[in-house]
Amino acid sequence: MNAGPVVHDAQTLPQNDNVHPYAFSVALNGQWFVQKGKMIAYYGQISFDGVGHGAFEGLVAGSFHSPLHAADWVVAQGSGMMLLADRAFDVNSYDLDDGNLTIRSGNLLAFEPGLELKQSIVPGFLTLIGTGKFVAVSNGAVVFVEPPIRVDPQALVGWADCPSPCHHYDHGYMQGLLGGIRAMTGIGGASGEEHQFQFTGAGQVLLQSTETMQAGLATGAVPHQQGVPGGAGQPGPAGFGR
Repeated sequence: MNAGPVVHDAQTLPQNDNVHPYAFSVALNGQWFVQKGKMIAYYGQISFDGVGHGAFEGLVAGSFHSPLHAADWVVAQGSGMMLLADRAFDVNSYDLDDGNLTIRSGNLLAFEPGLELKQSIVPGFLTLIGTGKFVAVSNGAVVFVEPPIRVDPQALVGWADCPSPCHHYDHGYMQGLLGGIRAMTGIGGASGEEHQFQFTGAGQVLLQSTETMQAGLATGAVPHQQGVPGGAGQPGPAGFGR
């Protein structure tokens, strides 16, 4: 007999843990940094303000050091339960203990202000330093591997406590007949068989269990879909979602 869905409220939601593989529940009592568009619901008294908001200058000065990504983030402040998710990606939380982790910018959903966010020298990646919890997504389960290793860039989620990778190109493959056709026509696209990131030294590399990355969405944009106010076929209020 089907018992039906599990129905949660503010008291029964897990605290700082997964609701299921695709959603995470934060027991907020203070402040968290959250990527725009990743909060799907909340209970309690919680406000969301941009990281450039005057009231949070001290917090940002101590924890957020990535000007290129500042517009993509907000500060969640207050007390309550906050649900995070991202397009049915797998969601997991991780704890850093005086650690150093670099992660693809689109995969990082939220982090505690005890961690410092810095801009990685590798384009498209951010680095977290310090002690605290963060929440991230992956397309499929995460696989942890040790260097030395070469990985497909599309499967790479991030790396912890090891040097930044260098590019490795298989020149024999690229200069062959198939590589020449790719270069001249674009047929076949790029793949991990001809270009990889090479990791050396101690530490861990985080891989998602697929080479397929979902296309990013403009943060804060209204999806052009039926049934969404301001989406396709349903004009929203003036200036909404433009």
